[in-house]
Amino acid sequence: MQRISIDPITRLEGHGKIDIFLNEEGEVANAYFQIPELRGFEVFCVGRPAEDMPNLTDRICGVCPEAHHMAASKALDALWHVDPPPAGKKLRELMYSIFFATDHTTHFYALGAPDFIVGPDAPVAERNILGVIAKVGMDVAGKVLKMRHDGHYLIQMMAARRVQPNWGLPGGVSRGINEEQRKEIEKLGRDAVEFALFSLQAFRDIVLGNKAYVDLILGDIYTHKTYSMGMVDANNKTNFYDGMVRVVDPDGKEFVKYAPKDYLSVLAEHVEPRRYLKFPYLKKVGWKGFVDGKDSGVYKATPLSRLNAADGLATPKAQESYEEFYKTLGGKPVHATLATHWARLVELLYAAERWVELATDPEITSPNFRTLPTETPTEGVGIVEAPRGTLTHHYKTDSRGILTEVNLIVGTTNNYAPIAMSCKRAAEKLIHKGKVTEGLLNMVEMGFRAYDPCFGCATHSLPGQMPMEVRLRGPKGEVLEVLTKNLE
Repeated sequence: MQRISIDPITRLEGHGKIDIFLNEEGEVANAYFQIPELRGFEVFCVGRPAEDMPNLTDRICGVCPEAHHMAASKALDALWHVDPPPAGKKLRELMYSIFFATDHTTHFYALGAPDFIVGPDAPVAERNILGVIAKVGMDVAGKVLKMRHDGHYLIQMMAARRVQPNWGLPGGVSRGINEEQRKEIEKLGRDAVEFALFSLQAFRDIVLGNKAYVDLILGDIYTHKTYSMGMVDANNKTNFYDGMVRVVDPDGKEFVKYAPKDYLSVLAEHVEPRRYLKFPYLKKVGWKGFVDGKDSGVYKATPLSRLNAADGLATPKAQESYEEFYKTLGGKPVHATLATHWARLVELLYAAERWVELATDPEITSPNFRTLPTETPTEGVGIVEAPRGTLTHHYKTDSRGILTEVNLIVGTTNNYAPIAMSCKRAAEKLIHKGKVTEGLLNMVEMGFRAYDPCFGCATHSLPGQMPMEVRLRGPKGEVLEVLTKNLE
């Protein structure tokens, strides 16, 4: 049996590989998605003071530390049984909306766009952010750089640091904003709305205007009909910061809606012995393996899933884009994985509009931005929508607030099973009679890249036995011996 390895896979946060096995006829017999890294945050957080968690867990990742910072802050609210005042909640959501818009910009232009703007089978040396700039011009590059600069600048203004904030506390935040800062935040927010609208138009022109790309999106290579998960407000509209977690079935019908404290009644985690990964699934459906459909407990938590799980978006321009999205793609729900890139831009617009709404809220400059906790800490769960999926932090402490148990279900962790399924399906659909090209292998990678995976965040437990291959090389680089462990 022939083995083809994509090692390392590219344009992601963390490290990974895909092993594809071909039978004697050159058809794909199996494909395995593997992550050769471990972080272990759940283990070494135990024994620490709980109030350290917003600043400790935002070290899990340098791409989306704000997501962990916010989930940890909300978990501390629940742990200490304290409700932040309205201004504290609005400040948190404002910073989080700024982060969301900035992060979605990064993925679309730097990680996802090369496959569409440059082309999935373009030369490797061109299939990157520099290739994108060469195609779209320096003016567009300047818009992207300004958007990222503005976002990180405002995060530093509000939360003390551009990366890995130092701001969230049980009961609120450590500092507010003044009127001068508010005006600047509002101005840059309005620029962000225009940038989001520009990005959506660029997607229409470059991607939707190319029939080959549309056929690729709507074809069956990257399609999986799974359950969809996302956080919603009281009106079932998408909300990144607060609300209930809603799950709809593959037909778009509500399956369950749960509060953060009830997540363990809905989700369980399957362990595969060959990986440092946990595979969450819906308890009431059960783990049926790496298969999709209503009878499988596999679900997705992505920008596309959030749109599927919601009844709409709560800002006007984003709602228009939401309606255009489903009208163009044939109705709701949409299960075309590559459509996640478009959904990400719809969310970018929503985040920018919400940013402006909060920046113009009269209460946003209130000095009353924290409620001091007075009760004994016990147990708390905090959930936010990270750009890569629903993020759950669950803490238990002793009476002194020292952590005794920590569980994290990170955005990408939700998507491990569908990522593995997407990689295998793409390989099966694209590789035939042993014909393998670099372009085809990149199209296999596109199966996971749409999820915007963050493996540094997500490989946080010690459930399995990691596959390992060690190659011993001589002075001239020749392979002297290959040692393997837990390879199938």
